[in-house]
Amino acid sequence: MTMKKPLSSGGASPAVKNNLHPRSRHRGRYDFPALCAALPELNEFVRRNEWGDLSVDFADPRAVICLNRALLSQHYNVAHWQIPPGALCPPVPGRADYIHYLADLLAADGQNVIPRGPQVSVLDIGTGASCIYPLIGQAEYGWRFTGTETDPASVKAAAAIVSANPGLSTAIRLRTQPDPLHIFRGVIKKGERYTATLCNPPFHASEQQAGEGAQRKRRNLGLEDKPALNFGGTAGELWCEGGETGFITRMIKESAEFASQVNWFTSLVSRKENLKPLYQALRDVGAREVKTVEMAQGQKVSRFIAWTFLPAEKRK
Repeated sequence: MTMKKPLSSGGASPAVKNNLHPRSRHRGRYDFPALCAALPELNEFVRRNEWGDLSVDFADPRAVICLNRALLSQHYNVAHWQIPPGALCPPVPGRADYIHYLADLLAADGQNVIPRGPQVSVLDIGTGASCIYPLIGQAEYGWRFTGTETDPASVKAAAAIVSANPGLSTAIRLRTQPDPLHIFRGVIKKGERYTATLCNPPFHASEQQAGEGAQRKRRNLGLEDKPALNFGGTAGELWCEGGETGFITRMIKESAEFASQVNWFTSLVSRKENLKPLYQALRDVGAREVKTVEMAQGQKVSRFIAWTFLPAEKRK
């Protein structure tokens, strides 16, 4: 099943022409005067582009990080946010869309009422140094998050963000995954229940493939002479053995061990052609229900796959 019609609670003006979720705070162009008011440091990077519009140089990692800080400050009440050099710098609007569409998925289990508050417990697999999904999900819906990571440096950076922002320490907890070959084992404890899991899996199958992807991105943007990617990313964030399909397949196999402890397992799937083997893997483990939720940001179409082992009455 593919979900394409999100719930709306106010939404944006119909005059706003883009494909972000109706509840997204990022529909339309960035309001740079408001963003600079939220974070004056952003003024250093804001310039008129060739069309005369205010913008930043998206090829400059410092500008992108500063823009993210301003977005998080203005829209999500995150006053302190910093990531280590080279860490993945996530595009905030796209990450917010995953949260909003996940909220719609959960609402379908509750008479189309979006669940809010700390009774909703979400497990973020590979939360990264940015801790981006917990920050957005907690601000938008008051959900409680557990973020997992295999990289100690990322755990340390995410913990610093959580501790630096008042009120987040009770809403976001972090756990180190002790075995990088496992996903849920070692982090879901006996007796714990989660409303949902989410994940942005490594995209590439090797370091070489990741490097080639980076070169293509620079070439497509006309940035061959630029040495750094604007969104960065460490090895564990960008590639793993088997790539995206291999990672999610391992996730699917392990999820069966925790079938009664999670209402919905979900993961981003960057390539549509990867869905077919994932559907087969879900049939193999006996998933009761599978959904593909489509999302779009401008010309880019993305999606996440969701599966459950529980009947609807046990997901309330």
